[in-house]
Amino acid sequence: MTMEETKKLGFGLMRLPKKGLGIDVPQTSEMVDMFLDAGFTYFDTAHVYPGSEEATGKALVARHNREDFTLATKLFAMLALTEKMARQQFETSLTRMGTDYIDYYLLHTLMENNYRKYEKFHLWDFVKEEKEKGRIRYAGFSFHDGPELLEEILKAHPEVDFVQLQINYADWENPHVTSRANYEMARKYGKKIVVMEPVKGGALADPPREIKKLFDEYNPEASYASWAIRFVASLEGILTVLSGMSNTAQMKDNLSYMKDFKPLNEDERNIIRKAQEIMGRSATIPCTACSYCTKGCPKQIPIPEIFAAMNKRLGDGQMEEAANAYRDIVSSKAGADACVGCGQCENVCPQHIKIISELKRCGEALS
Repeated sequence: MTMEETKKLGFGLMRLPKKGLGIDVPQTSEMVDMFLDAGFTYFDTAHVYPGSEEATGKALVARHNREDFTLATKLFAMLALTEKMARQQFETSLTRMGTDYIDYYLLHTLMENNYRKYEKFHLWDFVKEEKEKGRIRYAGFSFHDGPELLEEILKAHPEVDFVQLQINYADWENPHVTSRANYEMARKYGKKIVVMEPVKGGALADPPREIKKLFDEYNPEASYASWAIRFVASLEGILTVLSGMSNTAQMKDNLSYMKDFKPLNEDERNIIRKAQEIMGRSATIPCTACSYCTKGCPKQIPIPEIFAAMNKRLGDGQMEEAANAYRDIVSSKAGADACVGCGQCENVCPQHIKIISELKRCGEALS
């Protein structure tokens, strides 16, 4: 299956439905079947998504003809102490999913503080070697930094087939995410783009009240998530748009408007521009709940949950709801005041959030 044959909706396997402490494989299997039956083929996971590759193997690879879908997964150099350990992630991914090749293989989450490690471990050469062997069909990288670094990488590695970027209407002009500038840089070098975080970790499925009013006045039947996903799917050069669906209801909603995808019309584009203006005035914390920050936290602070509670206050003025949500969090977990300021969270945050100072602000406002 070629890049040109790929439809504009991809199934992001980072936020799969849970059953107890693990992934709900039967529900995931049902979602996989719905996705394939609707004619979509692109499945995206990563070595670092807990349980995701194993669930992908059970729900998808073991149940469907391998040529009927495409698999994307990723290598994260920051987990590896040696070049050998980094390369082993590829073999582990193949074993977990029960496949002998990967359609779209990515070097994961490149940004200023880690991209040199991919060079140091010769991982670009490794991916090229595996592509020549036929065990990788298309090679790319996911990126969380600014357009200057993106151009540096694209110049150094013209061989890449595609780039995965965070793009959504809220971050289009966000100086910390630079969605538009990164999009334009990738297109300047002729690269196809896989879009991640089109709904900004779910935040745009429940946007601020003023934006909901805009959308509802135009089309009360359309979900708020549909505006976000159609915005990025309407851009030129998009390979596919990843939606991290967590249940069958989300799957049904996405399929309802993406099966026969229609780009935004001019009226809809104008409405999105108004929403972007509103978002530009927003004081919400731009957390996408990826949870990279929590993995090394010495105090196990549930940072994304605390930021979600704070955003109830910052986004919609829900002061009581925000305080209640924070109380529920700290009743069983560490609060914002437990932060020791070690900074490990800020080093891995793809959104470049000043987590230490934001936690302090959350603690002061919500306690």
